[in-house]
Amino acid sequence: MPGEAGVSLGEALGFVPEVNGSSIMSEKSTSQPTIEPLSGSGARPTVAPVKSPTRPRRRPRQLPPYKVLLHNDDVNSFEHVILAILKLTGLEAQQAILKTLEAHETGVSLLLVTHKERAELYVEQFATYQLGVTIEPDGT
Repeated sequence: MPGEAGVSLGEALGFVPEVNGSSIMSEKSTSQPTIEPLSGSGARPTVAPVKSPTRPRRRPRQLPPYKVLLHNDDVNSFEHVILAILKLTGLEAQQAILKTLEAHETGVSLLLVTHKERAELYVEQFATYQLGVTIEPDGT
């Protein structure tokens, strides 16, 4: 990047020093070029890329899943619960209705499964609608 120690603006943009009297453009490489002199008199130096040691790519670790559970209450209307689900989640209207009915009939309904931080956010967001939502690790 421009401004980093040892990297010129031309190198950052992929320019290679003049070769045979003309400036050429090369694809940007991740390694820094080295200048090696040619044999003979009056020869211009050429640029040879330095090979960097290859590291195996590490795959990002997947976050453990958490269930977001909607609990039944005798305070909120079906309409209020359904509208909150629609506003806060990506569920379709029919799914929101089914989840609300399930919570009403059984006491609890699995809304969705996501990572812990997002699940905690859902708990806070549903609390602003005075709805009881909890999370638990998804052990499936």
